[in-house]
Amino acid sequence: MKLKYGIIGHPVRHSLSPAMQNAAFRELGIDAEYLLYDVEPERLESFLKVAASRQISGLNVTIPHKIKAKEYLERKDSLDANAERCGAVNTINIAGDGSLRGYNTDGPGFYRSLVEDLKFEPEGKKIFVLGAGGASHAAIMYLGNSPKKIFVSDIDKSKTDGLKKHYGEYFDENRLEIVGSKDIGEKLEESELLVNATPIGMEESDPLPIDATLLHPGLSVYDLVYNRAFTELVRRANALKLHAVTGLGMLLYQGAIAFEIWTGAKAPVNVMRKALKEALKGQS
Repeated sequence: MKLKYGIIGHPVRHSLSPAMQNAAFRELGIDAEYLLYDVEPERLESFLKVAASRQISGLNVTIPHKIKAKEYLERKDSLDANAERCGAVNTINIAGDGSLRGYNTDGPGFYRSLVEDLKFEPEGKKIFVLGAGGASHAAIMYLGNSPKKIFVSDIDKSKTDGLKKHYGEYFDENRLEIVGSKDIGEKLEESELLVNATPIGMEESDPLPIDATLLHPGLSVYDLVYNRAFTELVRRANALKLHAVTGLGMLLYQGAIAFEIWTGAKAPVNVMRKALKEALKGQS
């Protein structure tokens, strides 16, 4: 019987994961398919409850479900240590007995792409993160005490408060500073890396997530948005001769780790990278 995997989010039509994961299954001769599951926030728990009975073997989790999925699995099933620490789940493995286990592959995927694609070593640096949702949680908690300082800004105070509290349970809370909108310019000026962890930039019509005049010489830019070859933020940064990349590398590496969790086989990363680039080209 063909194995079934997929991604849950709302919306998910933009996802490049099916192209990457289905290419990997084909390359290794695994009889499996990877599907899109558009699940509204109010349906998340009911979907996870019946996932095993729908013969689904594994899932990726994307916006806006990463934190809620972690909370659900914490109560009902289990989490690995990294998902617990990162405060968000982006990968779920479903065992033969129907039990679910949550993982976070975003954190290690982000770190690998940061170093390999952006050529940025975060140790001892000051980092500014826009957004305090699931992807932000994963990136910040995976970096941990490594950066000298992490600044975080989000219009939703409950998100920043929750992130600050969670960070303080594992690391020196003084390393993480919540920044109000009026202080963004001052703190960004101190920073060596800007991470856009908001969904702003996924649509061509989206405004910049930050005032372009705040981009300064010596600043590197990592935009977690991955569904476009170049986001407006990356274009503006490149025009200023700043090192800047989209989140395509993070998508690739987190997907490769998820593939290995599900299958126990080594992910064919080059095949997955090629499939991602072709899918992205097809969307433009």
